[in-house]
Amino acid sequence: MSSTPALPVSAGLDGRRASLAAADWAAREALLRDVPLRLVHAWEQPIVPLASLAQAAVPPDPERSASLLAEARAYLTRRHPGLEVTTDRLTGDPVAALVAAADESGLLVLGSRGLGRTAGFLLGSVARSVVARAGRPVVLVRSPEPAAEEDGTDARATDDSGTRAAPGDVVVGVDLDGPDDAVLAYAFEAAALRGAGLRIVHGHGPVDGEGTGAVGPADGLADGDALAVPAEGPLAQALRPWQEKFPGVPVTAQASIGQAGSHLAEASKDAALLVVGRAARQAPVGAHIGPVTDAVLRHAQSPVAVVPHD
Repeated sequence: MSSTPALPVSAGLDGRRASLAAADWAAREALLRDVPLRLVHAWEQPIVPLASLAQAAVPPDPERSASLLAEARAYLTRRHPGLEVTTDRLTGDPVAALVAAADESGLLVLGSRGLGRTAGFLLGSVARSVVARAGRPVVLVRSPEPAAEEDGTDARATDDSGTRAAPGDVVVGVDLDGPDDAVLAYAFEAAALRGAGLRIVHGHGPVDGEGTGAVGPADGLADGDALAVPAEGPLAQALRPWQEKFPGVPVTAQASIGQAGSHLAEASKDAALLVVGRAARQAPVGAHIGPVTDAVLRHAQSPVAVVPHD
């Protein structure tokens, strides 16, 4: 009886420093999960303006794409001996290609330019659309440098400053009015893989990318306290099956009053990873990620995992 192969961790590359920093984070994640790393480069064939009447397509530069992937693969295999790294060039619409890559992976990792030590992510339209549409978790990783980058930045220029494993707990936002198992499963597994604690930031309002994000204290905790999970109550009930499955993960709970996005962004300052949910239903128009997830992606300082759920 054959077992199903574990899905790889995929990382999108675009030639910028941010994407290579994200690929390095993805490499460490692949090693933790004991799965291959898949590097993908997505591009769309442009139309020549002068030949628009004939709709003549200009092939993208295959040599640049191949070189980008080969250099990144060589860099990552040197840094992470024993890691299996594969590469794929994806044609067509970049958003659709990356969403498809996510669906074929355990998770997809994308880079995002940083806006400084406290200003969070600069989230491009492609990354935002992929986060909004992917059927599997997408992790956003900040560039190691706050300065804005130009297209074509040499990926080899990335140094160790943005690639060391981050210490700290895994932080997850939980809506006590409807905690989702997919989000909790991802958060508990991430903490277990890292040998880290799990900190629950919770309240009575939504923290899954939907609604206003207003939260309030629950289970007798004061705003901002990080204490042991109470033995009874809605939070204890939601966490109990996951604590039984991951008994080695220490769990604390932090009740918050106010806007969920700002509390989660604050919690990210000393986090190894911040986990939030996103309702999987499609918006009628455009890429919808919800106000809480949007606030987290604008201001979080740690990598952020966005987990789709029903």
